[in-house]
Amino acid sequence: MHQHLASPQGQWGGQCGGCGGRGKDGAPIITFPEFAGFSEIPDDDFLNVVTYLTSIPSLEAASIGFIIIIDRRRDKWSAVKASLTRIAGAFPGNLQLVFVLRPSRFIQRAIADIGIKLYRDDFKMKVPIIMLNSVSDLHGYIDKSQLTRELGGTLEYGHSQWIHHRTAIENFAMTVKTTAQMLQTFGTDLAETELPNDVQCTEELLSSHTEHHSKLKDELKLAVKQGATLLTCIREPVTRSANSKLSPDELENVATVERLLAQLDETEKAFDQFWTKHHLKLEQCLQLRHFEHDFREVKLTLDNLMETLAGFADIGDSVTRVENLLKEQKHLEEKGQEPLEKAQSLALHGEQLIQNNHYAIDSIRPKCVELRRICDDFTNETKKKYDILGKSLELHKQLDKASQWCEAGIYLLASQAVDKCQSQEGAETALVEIEKFLVTAKEHQLSNLKEFYNQIVQKLEDVQEMFDKRQVSLKKLAAKQTRPVQPVAPHPESSPKRASPKITRPAAVGRGFLCVVKAINRNTNFFFTCAWLTHSTLLSFSHIINELIETERVYVEELQSIIEGYASEMDNPNLVHLIPSALQNKKEILFGNLPEIYYFHNRIFLKEIENCIENPELLARCFLKRKEDLQIYEKYCQNKPRSEALWRQCGDSIFFQECQRKLDHKLSLDAYLLKPVQRITKYQLLLKEMLKCSKNSEGTAELEEALATVLDIIKSVNDSMHQIAITGYEGDVSELGKLLMQGSFNVWTDHKKGHNKVKDLARFKPMQRHLFLYTKMLLFCKKREENTDGHEKTASYSFKNSLKMSTVGITENVKGDNKKFEIWYNGREEVYIIQASSVELKNTWISEIRKVLTGQLEACRGRAHRAAAGNVSFSCSCQKINSRKKGHVISYLSDAPAPNAGLL
Repeated sequence: MHQHLASPQGQWGGQCGGCGGRGKDGAPIITFPEFAGFSEIPDDDFLNVVTYLTSIPSLEAASIGFIIIIDRRRDKWSAVKASLTRIAGAFPGNLQLVFVLRPSRFIQRAIADIGIKLYRDDFKMKVPIIMLNSVSDLHGYIDKSQLTRELGGTLEYGHSQWIHHRTAIENFAMTVKTTAQMLQTFGTDLAETELPNDVQCTEELLSSHTEHHSKLKDELKLAVKQGATLLTCIREPVTRSANSKLSPDELENVATVERLLAQLDETEKAFDQFWTKHHLKLEQCLQLRHFEHDFREVKLTLDNLMETLAGFADIGDSVTRVENLLKEQKHLEEKGQEPLEKAQSLALHGEQLIQNNHYAIDSIRPKCVELRRICDDFTNETKKKYDILGKSLELHKQLDKASQWCEAGIYLLASQAVDKCQSQEGAETALVEIEKFLVTAKEHQLSNLKEFYNQIVQKLEDVQEMFDKRQVSLKKLAAKQTRPVQPVAPHPESSPKRASPKITRPAAVGRGFLCVVKAINRNTNFFFTCAWLTHSTLLSFSHIINELIETERVYVEELQSIIEGYASEMDNPNLVHLIPSALQNKKEILFGNLPEIYYFHNRIFLKEIENCIENPELLARCFLKRKEDLQIYEKYCQNKPRSEALWRQCGDSIFFQECQRKLDHKLSLDAYLLKPVQRITKYQLLLKEMLKCSKNSEGTAELEEALATVLDIIKSVNDSMHQIAITGYEGDVSELGKLLMQGSFNVWTDHKKGHNKVKDLARFKPMQRHLFLYTKMLLFCKKREENTDGHEKTASYSFKNSLKMSTVGITENVKGDNKKFEIWYNGREEVYIIQASSVELKNTWISEIRKVLTGQLEACRGRAHRAAAGNVSFSCSCQKINSRKKGHVISYLSDAPAPNAGLL
């Protein structure tokens, strides 16, 4: 519009305009000055000009109505008529008054008076048209201060300046609009950008977006500067002179520019807010990609170390070999220190990302757990290897000493001159030598020899027997004289003290025993393996019980250290100031029912299994007897996610660091809080080893039952962990009874009501549903998995539907597929066809559902009998149970409506 006003064809537009004046009630004034070519102005140009002029005032001022002043003092009646006709036909605003300064010449004034009376109706104006003879008459309606000098007023008005300001305002408005569109386009591009999967692409994307953001911020600064400059120009008269005042029109311009600046400011704030979130996400994405890259590198290194450690199976066959193996083990440990430190540092970095509310917590947390697990495994395996090699070294040293003692004993026996022993004095001397030598036998005795080192024991016993026989003989010789016997010296190869080629070794003593010594040396590795490899099938039943008891004692001590070193310290007034506020009064959340677990194992279970040392057959009964007590682990595992969440929030506090320092624990509390979860799974491994050692024996049946009991507890714990992942269920799952089964199935729905196409569609398009079977309810959920790194997934279960078990029936076999069965209710108006992954899984579910339904019927009948015996009115929804030979149907008919009917 401002271009039109400034164009040569818009000469009239440059003369007419809103002068900035206002009527007494605030109505905007538009003047139409004298213009000879008014009738020649195109209608479109006229309409554009008046439309623009009426759009300038505020909505409040425009709603009052516009006052039009038509100056035709030097014109003719025809010009007056043309002006009124055009205004009446094309004025877009709301009119209040029209003032006409009639022609000043007498004849034209007379014609105008007559014409206005004759043609008033032709103008079709619903507002008064006031004919004025002079500007003094106009002053009676409008104050002089609101009229320009041409109309006898005092209002300062420069039309060129008005055109300049309006042009600048229009330019600024266009700049604001363009800038907003640019920001909107950029914001849309950011929102639709997919995050890269590698470090380099993420860095490039972050750099590109940041650069584009900087350019847009520069554009915003320029736009704001343009608006501020324009505002200063409009306010210049007031700034130059304190007595000056802005006209209403200028005040409107100021308001317009301020409104545009406010709009620009709001746009900038919204964009900055969006950019802050987007930039944070890009930075977190880059952090995640660096973390994932470092994780892969560290894990690969640690996996290689673990593989090397696993291949380090040699335990040595001599002292020298074991010492070399220990050096190699030390070198491997030193080699692993740097990767272990990196892994620990990376896990700590991951925990910090989680604490900083990283958007990929579910991807970072499992990796942190995995890193700590690998570090613990490497540390534990290294410690175990050191332990094994240390015991191997001790064993070989003792074996060497025992072998030397045996050789020395054989040499002593062979070296005693038999002819000298024929006399009483000689026999007594030889006897004293033997007794002195036997005193040193205790120095070479090994612990648990009869149990672990049968051949070594046999060797020592053989030597001992030789000395016993020699003693008996010598005692007899000391008592009476016997004929002399040819002396025999030991073989030179086995004589550590003498070497004579003329003396031969006695065949009955030296040669045979030397073979035993060599056999023992050859089989040292075999005996050591049998004695120390904990999980070998060569272990006896008692070895496994010993391991169970020893690990149980360690477990109880660890639980005690947690409770006394952490839980009890939370009540220590000297440490209260170190406890973070988020941890206050949340000891039960962090530790769960750990005190209950400790009490059970310390006071009951440990003592019971210790009693099984002498009676191993009683061990299985301990697990069977304490089946219900071991259910406490289910409660602990259900609380574990809440405990872990609290630990992530407070785990780095000074309080826990101080407790760990006092306990001298190498690992932090969260590692020890995993002990109960690890312990319950340890039992099943030990029971399986016991079963291997006691196949077809008398106690096998009880052991199998004990193993089944522990596996059932682990299953319950596992099921409960799935249960806490259910989302969207508005009720309380604890009120649904015991969770019996859970698993994923293909599910079809079959509705008798509704269009056939819906029915057919439901039959042929299965839905993936995860079912949770409780004693009172069957829940249908949709499993949702977030693929965090291509192979690690975190599952949740979105609730979709539920069926009360008191209202359902089942058909065990569905024609055409032995993996399918039906669940239906309400007269089979709605049927759920469920397909298991195997026939065994289907039969297991049907068996559990049948138990639930049968139990409900028996309970219903029992209540009915008790009610009948007491003459009490009783009604039960479970009215009958029937079975079909074909299809194997078991159902309960219920008068209750089916809950949550509808598609899953």
